[in-house]
Amino acid sequence: MPKFSVDSLSSAYRTNIVLNTKIWRMAWPPMVSNITTPLLGLVDTAVVGHLGTATHLGAVAIGASIFSFLFWAFGFLRMGSTGLTAQALGQDDDRRVRELLLQSILMGVLIGLILILFRAPLIDLAIHLMQPSMDVEPWARVYCEARIFSAPAVLAGYALMGWFFGVQYSKGALWMLLVINIANMVLDYFAVYGLGMASDGVAWATVFAHYIGVSVAGLLAWKKLKGFSGHVPMKALAKWREYVALVQVNRYLFVRTILLLLVMLFFTAQGARQGDSILAANAVLLTFLMIISNALDGFAFSVEALCGEYYGRKDKQNFRKVVRLSTYWALIAAFVLMLIFWLFGSQIISLLTNVESVQEEAKLYLPWLIFFPLLGIWSFMLDGVFIGTTSVKQMQNTMIICVLGVFFPVWFMTQGLGNHGLWLSQAVLFLARGATLYWCYLRNLKQGVWFKNSEP
Repeated sequence: MPKFSVDSLSSAYRTNIVLNTKIWRMAWPPMVSNITTPLLGLVDTAVVGHLGTATHLGAVAIGASIFSFLFWAFGFLRMGSTGLTAQALGQDDDRRVRELLLQSILMGVLIGLILILFRAPLIDLAIHLMQPSMDVEPWARVYCEARIFSAPAVLAGYALMGWFFGVQYSKGALWMLLVINIANMVLDYFAVYGLGMASDGVAWATVFAHYIGVSVAGLLAWKKLKGFSGHVPMKALAKWREYVALVQVNRYLFVRTILLLLVMLFFTAQGARQGDSILAANAVLLTFLMIISNALDGFAFSVEALCGEYYGRKDKQNFRKVVRLSTYWALIAAFVLMLIFWLFGSQIISLLTNVESVQEEAKLYLPWLIFFPLLGIWSFMLDGVFIGTTSVKQMQNTMIICVLGVFFPVWFMTQGLGNHGLWLSQAVLFLARGATLYWCYLRNLKQGVWFKNSEP
């Protein structure tokens, strides 16, 4: 029979307060900055959606989906950087903390330049795979030809954001995203209404906004580096072996991210095949999905950074407390989002577009989005655990099972339901991701994969 004392209970209470404070200190900056991210989507959609036709809205949906796929294929620059940096922080390895920042930025810029170099075949292939209508295709192409020039800034921004979370300086990510999103909103309005541009103006606004934001982030990172001792020899950055750990972690994240974004691309393409109104309606509703992701990501980022730190320190007790407490807070946020979508979902749709056919279609499928916060929270939080511990091979393997063994079979069996079948497939994917990752989580604890003598 375990014995409890007033002192032990008091100590546990104080520990929980400390951890809750850490969680919120990490969570609130990305949550605040992420409020502007859906606002960015709202402005993009609203500005183009009020041009009076679904054509430009469809073009932005197609183009945005292409670059979500293309850029987030390299999202490992953010996730891998966070986990490795958090572990280096937990091990008090200042040199490695510095090294990871520089390596990740250099890798991001190089990949971005390569994407620009091969932009013509990439855009041709993407447009061919999406198969937009004849009205949407030329505007989607114009959007892509402009947006590709943001690649170096976007990917360097991923690296900077991951490093900020890894060193628990989430305010750096806050300022970077705020600058990008506010600049984008202002430039969107100026390009479309000031210069008379359409979807091409939205693309160029995004390009300039990312370069402005990553410049601000670079200055913040340079200032933060002053708090870490030592230096990184420039010769080390030119040696391949210095990148081995980063590449080993990121190769699994690359496959996992490709699969996830393949689902997004497939989702948009299937909507396009059902007509421009369905395509535009899904684009509007995907903004709700963005709101869900961005609201819950604050707690997921806390899990990444803090689990990574405690994993680096081999502190099993606080590791598990962080997982539990973060999930409690995320659940509360999920229920709040469900309530907001239930009460104000129709009004949000009306703000996004004044095209009546698009409004009607979007409201028809809105009920799916009301339940998505509760369905998605488990995979978001568990992703944070596995990124923090850099157990990314398991993330890859579970994603292969969920996408190839769950999402596509469910879609195939529900094609007769039309767009409802698409949204059902997305809902089941969320559940499958959470269930498979949770099984791996319990297995890792039981078998001592992360900590010796752990219990489930």
